[in-house]
Amino acid sequence: MRTRASWRLRTRTLDLGSRTLVMGVVNITPDSFSDGGLYLDPEAAVAHGLKLIEEGADLLDLGAESTRPGSRAGGADAAVSADEEQARLLPVVEGILRKRPDAILSVDTYKAETARAALKAGAEIINDVSGFVWDPAIAGVCAGLGAGVVLTHTRGRPEEWRAQPQLEADALLTMVREGLAASLATARRAGIPDEAIVLDPGYGFGKRLGENYALLARQEELLALGRPLMVGLSRKSFLGHTLTPLFGGNEAPMNARENASLAAMTAAILHGASMVRVHAVRPAVEAARIADAILDAGEASTTEPEAKI
Repeated sequence: MRTRASWRLRTRTLDLGSRTLVMGVVNITPDSFSDGGLYLDPEAAVAHGLKLIEEGADLLDLGAESTRPGSRAGGADAAVSADEEQARLLPVVEGILRKRPDAILSVDTYKAETARAALKAGAEIINDVSGFVWDPAIAGVCAGLGAGVVLTHTRGRPEEWRAQPQLEADALLTMVREGLAASLATARRAGIPDEAIVLDPGYGFGKRLGENYALLARQEELLALGRPLMVGLSRKSFLGHTLTPLFGGNEAPMNARENASLAAMTAAILHGASMVRVHAVRPAVEAARIADAILDAGEASTTEPEAKI
């Protein structure tokens, strides 16, 4: 099952659901959990973004503040100010678009000021991991500038995630569904049309280890909210934890999580995701092709006319 819909961005429209779109991650940070520091230099970040496009990324997601577990993102004392975030981010937005004017850029931020600056610099999408909660002014900015948006479900702030109580599956799904519905309502009140909105269940964002699998197993239930789903499972810590028995009792290190990431991503596509957010683009593009072929075959088998006897 997957939702077919048009996603209205700032200057163009994307088709979602006919095939899985792959969003490549560019972290312009010194401390992101996966590749912090590798692309803090603007030239390195631009080169990496261009490489991901060549590998098959349909769009890029640029972030200049880490929201890893334990970080101070989202609070009044956030480690990265809006000014610093923009100083890291804007040269990369401009540099990629200078080389590839057709590139579709998403900016991973919850700050209204940064969203405004990024959209004016040429970004098409704002990916707010707080779902318009941490800075309510961002909804009006996105509405006023016609941005496409990704609204993520996040349970608490990153510094609180490790202390969240465990939930059983029904309670977890209810929490995620109601949280996303609340973000949708906020977006609508601000004047953002449904056609501009994609939802993200927020794997790892305040979900404890096994909760992520419970959410993935029932992810398609979130399609009842009426909007397509994007998922970000790449290299998440719950995957590394699951691989512990294969690594001598230690959590699998970051560079050993790619196969697990692809397995989880494929499951997410088969459970209704229209778009995936990944660090390693080429393997994801190949795995998505296989998942799409399975979905296409399933859809064809349900629409074929009955044979005459």
